Amino acid sequence: MLAGIIEARLAALEIVLPQRSDPAANYMNYSIVNGLLFVSGKGPSGHPKGKLGSDYSTQEGYEFARQAGIEVLAVLKQALGSLDRVNRVIKVQGLINACPEFEEHHLVLNGFSDLMQEVFGERGLHARSVMGAISLRGNLPLVVDSIFEVEVGGENICV
Repeated sequence: MLAGIIEARLAALEIVLPQRSDPAANYMNYSIVNGLLFVSGKGPSGHPKGKLGSDYSTQEGYEFARQAGIEVLAVLKQALGSLDRVNRVIKVQGLINACPEFEEHHLVLNGFSDLMQEVFGERGLHARSVMGAISLRGNLPLVVDSIFEVEVGGENICV
């Protein structure tokens, strides 16, 4: 793959990556082990607070999941230098802060999944799981963690 193809795709999608967010507690933003890059849980930009189904609609949750995906892309860019070093998205797990009656967790997490496919094409398809949570840190509406297969020079890195 030619260098800069993913960054060009981001530009075409009018996505500007923010500075990566720092961990909220005593943990690392990511770690790379044997060609797998594990990204710690990321929430949407702006740190909105509230629950899906009572404070936010499914569509608003979709946008929050997309924002969390952009936060993850920022971490990947910082970790790898180029998003072209992502071979594929392996696994995504979403935790949705929702009221007990909410049943559209999967539709919310589609915001993250759709973004990964838009950015990485077929390499963006992934396994995933989504769960409802009674609460999340900072009362975020969702948190997403993810695993990527990446090109590395044999190094194991934790940052």
